[in-house]
Amino acid sequence: MGSFRSFVLSGLLLFVVFFVLYASAGCEGGGGGGGGGERRVTLKRNYVTLQGLRASRARTIERAVRLGAGESLRGVSEDDVALNNYMDAQYYGEIGIGSPKQLFTVVFDTGSSNLWVPSSKCYLSLACFFHHKYKSSKSSTYKENGTAFAIKYGSGSMEGFLSQDDVTLGDLTVKGQTFAEATKEPGLAFVVAKFDGILGLGFKEISVNRVTPVWYNMLDQGLVKEPVFSFWLNRNATDKEHGGELVFGGVDPKHFVGEHVYTPVTRKGYWQFKMGDVLIGGQSSGFCKGGCAAIADSGTSLLAGPTGIVAEINLAIGAKGVVSNECKMVVDQYGDQIIELLLEQMNPIKVCSQIGLCQSDSNKKSEPGIASVLDKDASVSGGMERDDPGCRVCQMAVVWAQNQLRQNRTREQIDSYLNQLCERLPSPNGESLVDCDSLSSMPTVSFTIADKIFDLTPEDYVLKVGEGPDAQCISGFLGLDIPPPAGPLWILGDIFMGAYHTVFDFGNTQVGFARAA
Repeated sequence: MGSFRSFVLSGLLLFVVFFVLYASAGCEGGGGGGGGGERRVTLKRNYVTLQGLRASRARTIERAVRLGAGESLRGVSEDDVALNNYMDAQYYGEIGIGSPKQLFTVVFDTGSSNLWVPSSKCYLSLACFFHHKYKSSKSSTYKENGTAFAIKYGSGSMEGFLSQDDVTLGDLTVKGQTFAEATKEPGLAFVVAKFDGILGLGFKEISVNRVTPVWYNMLDQGLVKEPVFSFWLNRNATDKEHGGELVFGGVDPKHFVGEHVYTPVTRKGYWQFKMGDVLIGGQSSGFCKGGCAAIADSGTSLLAGPTGIVAEINLAIGAKGVVSNECKMVVDQYGDQIIELLLEQMNPIKVCSQIGLCQSDSNKKSEPGIASVLDKDASVSGGMERDDPGCRVCQMAVVWAQNQLRQNRTREQIDSYLNQLCERLPSPNGESLVDCDSLSSMPTVSFTIADKIFDLTPEDYVLKVGEGPDAQCISGFLGLDIPPPAGPLWILGDIFMGAYHTVFDFGNTQVGFARAA
């Protein structure tokens, strides 16, 4: 009898040990069944197309306009949120809505904060016929809301109404999530998109109709271990099966090497932070030495930044831009004068107003223009009218010239360099072709974040469209000028997030980057 009892007790003990180890492994591994662990969503990858890159340019510009709108970033129904050009989105994943789950593919977008999918009540929009539609009558957990919902953009708006239901991401379920059922999706962008809707991971400050975002409810319901989510975007073109992974509640050590470098969020809404100098082949570009704003944006493919820097990058990598006659005119007529004033140690901010290309008002304190990032601590009197094209070109020329003077270049060399840059300004179509056979000779482009250097290799920042002899290589940089106080601004999209594993630390209001594995 004693032997039998010992046998039973031993069996029970082994069962308990096995159960604890299993539960612990599930929690630590992030994919297990225990509540409070890390939860994973597998991402699919959509390969780059020329049409998609053009769409990316338009959507990125719309998002930048919102960033530059300052106090207009409020979560009310009439706010504009750029959602029309997600054709370029390379990474998307699957979620479920309702009970039983109705499956949808969505873009996980850190640049917006709402969840929406097509509705079964969408009768007149062509896009709805090509995508999965939510059927509230098929869900036992559906609750009616009915509040009108509209996200404005471009020539129209995505319209619909709010509903409430359970939302499943990976192996976790968010109860009672308010989301939008889209009944109108204008334009062709959504017709050809490989996804059904958008799931925003931005802050609630930019949530339309002040709807509580999915991520906030995930935290409130205790579904994740830590108030953190992280992106691994697979940039390996030969790996067709693994697009990437989004981890809620932590990070996966297999997705990065070394330690993350963290920088604080400076403006809630988008995941915005301060960025420092941009280096080309290890040399300062001069534009962001005094600081630029930047956002980490999983909803776009490109890297968008000040036109002056992108022109320098285009020249360094041999990208075919556009010739600006206005730029050449400013350089030809005022180049020597700009160089002379800089040699006389004039404050760079004042050079363009001194030669008459930028207006000044001695009675007003200036708003620093692009050139001001060189000397933010200088006392300034004399505002610059940056809306004038000649003024903008002059400000870029001042930064270019001062950067060359730091390298002890001669007047002739500087004049030649400025003229070359005038021939490499970013294309208005958002695409600058490079030679696919020249990647090995192109420089690294580096971003300074939290006093650390983050290098991008040509393989990182050049996008390949097509295969074989018909393949085209396109620079992933887009010229985009946002004036202060919101700018100068960089939008770091999938190109940067693919090279660097990105942690969105909600609990500590910071963003972290480490080289992706």
